[in-house]
Amino acid sequence: MDPVTLILVSAGALVVLMMLAVAFSGPSAARAGTRRLGAVRERHSNDPLSTAMNQQVRSITAGRSTKMDLTVARILPNPALLQKRLAMTGKSWTVGKYGLVSLGLTVTIGLLLWLQGLPILLAIFAGLAAGVGLPHAAVGYFIKKRVATFTAKFPDAIELLVRGLRSGLPITETIGVVGAEVPGPVGEEFRSVADKMKIGRSLDAALQETADRLGTPEFQFFVITIAIQRETGGNLAETLANLADVLRKRAQMKLKIRAMSSESKASAYIIGSLPFIVFALIYSINQDYIGAFFIDQRLIVAGLGGIIWLSIGAFIMRQMINFEI
Repeated sequence: MDPVTLILVSAGALVVLMMLAVAFSGPSAARAGTRRLGAVRERHSNDPLSTAMNQQVRSITAGRSTKMDLTVARILPNPALLQKRLAMTGKSWTVGKYGLVSLGLTVTIGLLLWLQGLPILLAIFAGLAAGVGLPHAAVGYFIKKRVATFTAKFPDAIELLVRGLRSGLPITETIGVVGAEVPGPVGEEFRSVADKMKIGRSLDAALQETADRLGTPEFQFFVITIAIQRETGGNLAETLANLADVLRKRAQMKLKIRAMSSESKASAYIIGSLPFIVFALIYSINQDYIGAFFIDQRLIVAGLGGIIWLSIGAFIMRQMINFEI
């Protein structure tokens, strides 16, 4: 059988297996929670003034975009999602800079591998994988780090907000105090909310923009709590104090789950990386011996089958330790 046919058949089998896994995985608690949060958010965001101001802000942002940003945005399939991810890092990265870094990595790594004697097609594929994967992984790392820092400090910010409300300050001034007193991502986001209110944005609209950018359930709970309290009335300080206590208990539960699943994660990392480590070690010792995997059709099929089953096992183990709180 031709190697191209074998690769296509293996890729088709992998796609079918992934579809079966998704079909039998059942409903997702995270998606259900997101739908519920979206439904509640829509009931409190039908404001014509906020809609008009959002359109004006988008037009101003588009006017400030550089030519490089616009060029990269035309090439990428979903530039809005990339722009949102870059904003979630809290850094001054733009779509144009991201595209330049990806292109530079692709060309540099592909050229170096080709000069080392790798076939040109394989060098191009490796360069593309590095140029796409490394920036994406770096952005994801900084997003995860910033969100974790924000989530850890957020209950303290809510308690400071509660103390300000109990002392008689209005919610708008208390948000400014939190932005000035709390360091890190929490202070940055609350300062951003305060600045938006200074230029005429409503409290609900400013908070909702921050919630959409952060994408954390904790801040969504905070936004919905304030929106419901402004509509129905009640003691906002007491409600936010209860929310801070719930968020602390939620963080403690996450830490317990992480500790209980750490052994399974370590086993999965070791088992999953061991074949690739052994392959790299043997390739560095005897290239002629291990090079048959790229020539012999039987070894190609065996290697693709091993990668497929290894991926299935990693997916199953991930689902076993993936808990929604």
